[in-house]
Amino acid sequence: MDDNLLRIFIAVTTFAVVVQAGILVGLYLAVRKSTAKMEALAIEVKSKALPTMEMVQSMLVEMRPKIDIITTNLSESSTLVRNQLGRLDATLTDALDRTRLQVIRADELLNRTMDKVEETSEVVHKTVISPLRQVNGLMAAISTGVEVFLGQKRRHPRNGAGVPQDEMFI
Repeated sequence: MDDNLLRIFIAVTTFAVVVQAGILVGLYLAVRKSTAKMEALAIEVKSKALPTMEMVQSMLVEMRPKIDIITTNLSESSTLVRNQLGRLDATLTDALDRTRLQVIRADELLNRTMDKVEETSEVVHKTVISPLRQVNGLMAAISTGVEVFLGQKRRHPRNGAGVPQDEMFI
C-alpha cells in the first residue's frame, strides 16, 4: 500500500511540475510578445516624438535670449512699480494726514464760532432784550396810569380779550 501511495504522490507531483512548466512557457511567450509590442511602440515614439523634442529644444535654444530679456524687463518693471507704489503710498498717507489735520482745525474753528455766537446771543439778550421788555412794561404801566388818572376809557387789548359777550356771537 505504501508503494501505491508513493506512485500516486509521484504522479501528482509530476503532473504539477508539468503544469508549472506549461505556465512558465506561457508566461515566457506572453512576455516575449509584450516585449515585441513594446519595442515597436518605442520605435514609433522615437520616430514621432524625438523630432518634435529636437524641434522644441532648438526653439528653446533660439528663444532663450529673448526669454532672458523678457525676464529681466519684467523684474525691472516690477521693481519700478514697487518703488512708484511706495511713493504713491507715502503721498496718499501725507495727504490723508493733512486732510485729517485740516478737518480737526475746521471743527475747532466751528466750535469756537458757535461758542462765540451763543455768548453774543446771551449778551444781546441780557443787554438789549431784557431792558427793552422792562422799558415796554414800564411804558405800559405809565400809559395805563395816565389813562386812569385822566379818566379816559380804557382801550381794548388787541387779542380780543376785552370784547363783550354779545359781540362774540354775531
